[in-house]
Amino acid sequence: MLDALPLPHPFDSRVGRAALRRATAEDADAVIQLLSDDAISAARGDLASEADRPAYVAALVGILADPSNDLLVVELDGSVVGTLQLTSIPGMSRRGARRLLVEAVRVHSDLRSSGIGSAVMRWVSDTAAPAVDASIVQLTSDAARTDAHRFYERLGYVGSHRGFKYNVPRG
Repeated sequence: MLDALPLPHPFDSRVGRAALRRATAEDADAVIQLLSDDAISAARGDLASEADRPAYVAALVGILADPSNDLLVVELDGSVVGTLQLTSIPGMSRRGARRLLVEAVRVHSDLRSSGIGSAVMRWVSDTAAPAVDASIVQLTSDAARTDAHRFYERLGYVGSHRGFKYNVPRG
């Protein structure tokens, strides 16, 4: 389902022409780096180590194999500078509304406020959501990400719900 999404042609940002494409297994290290290039991830100890790499690669393989999921990357000048995961979720509430869940949105820290994130998120709401017949685009954002909250609000997203997470004990 998501593998049929029409991806945008290259788009302009304040730092140059960028392109959104589907991730491949070869993008694992770049995506891991983007996820680690984050103060909140660092504060909670989520910085990726070489020992963590197999878990990230297995997750990427699982995402790529699932037709309801897609991992996209943003390329600029031949380098991966952004990423996001999309999940299409059928639902019973809101008259059976389908939701498009956006997760793990990252733009390299040196390129934030360059227009890359705005262009990608506009593509999500204007193209990806209608393409999968989603009535709602939803995302969660760590409560400490106040800059991200302002970014999403500028794009028309509304903090209408309070999210809860439960970390399942491992071991």
